[in-house]
Amino acid sequence: MPALHQLPAPAKLNLFLHIVGRRADGYHLLQSAFMLIDCCDRLNIETRSEARISREDLQGANASGLPADDLCVRAAQALQAATGCTQGAHIALEKNTPSEAGMGGGSSDAATVLFALNQLWNLQLTRAQLMQIGMRLGADVPFFLLGENAWVEGIGEQLQPITLAPAQFLVIKPPHGVSTAEIFQHPELQRAAKLAIIEDFAQRPYQYGNNAMQNLAQRLNPEIAQALDKMAQHGLQARMTGSGSAVFAKIDKAAYAAALLAELPQGWFAKMVHNLPRHPFIQW
Repeated sequence: MPALHQLPAPAKLNLFLHIVGRRADGYHLLQSAFMLIDCCDRLNIETRSEARISREDLQGANASGLPADDLCVRAAQALQAATGCTQGAHIALEKNTPSEAGMGGGSSDAATVLFALNQLWNLQLTRAQLMQIGMRLGADVPFFLLGENAWVEGIGEQLQPITLAPAQFLVIKPPHGVSTAEIFQHPELQRAAKLAIIEDFAQRPYQYGNNAMQNLAQRLNPEIAQALDKMAQHGLQARMTGSGSAVFAKIDKAAYAAALLAELPQGWFAKMVHNLPRHPFIQW
């Protein structure tokens, strides 16, 4: 049966994240810039003639030994439901992006599954059709299906491709995460930021704005404040990505990070990453 192997599912960083309002249905209205990075999960996807979807975990850098999230399976099942496809698939995932990090790992995995099975099952869905399916799985999935860095608005469905200069970043994540739902539901979350202007962002994309969730998130998880302080002690201007708990800073030379990395407590995730101009697999 047809198969695709070693498919990359890159993580993302939020260069900034503002909350500008809230819809009547409770969904928050955001503005952000999403940047693809070369920290990637890897997927092997094999088709099968019967409709069953199965899933296994491969040993990755972030393997935990715990049962995997089923977002990949849900993506495949959503594609079956939307198209009536009677084929199935087996999905093997090597997890390298940390979970509960704000880096979009699960959403990226789901996007890679949707794009790959659209090919393997010969469904010939358009990008817009896949994005519509992806939006029901998670607000970040359409971004990864876009295949480019993007200015993001609405609840994540309004995407405008952007070009970013090549750069490298140090990403640090403490062992514990933060509940995205808890942050969004918290009464002290700031929900009325001034509207950001894309032209202003373009003049200084790596210094623009802030993360509206950061202050609240570090109160809920003091390890985030510890990570930010570690960065600041070494002269790095760091901020949180997404709802955390990963933080990142642009860095000119990897050697500058050596002393900081040596000081990190055991069990923390740390990685030097580069941004990507486009998705390495999802290209239209």
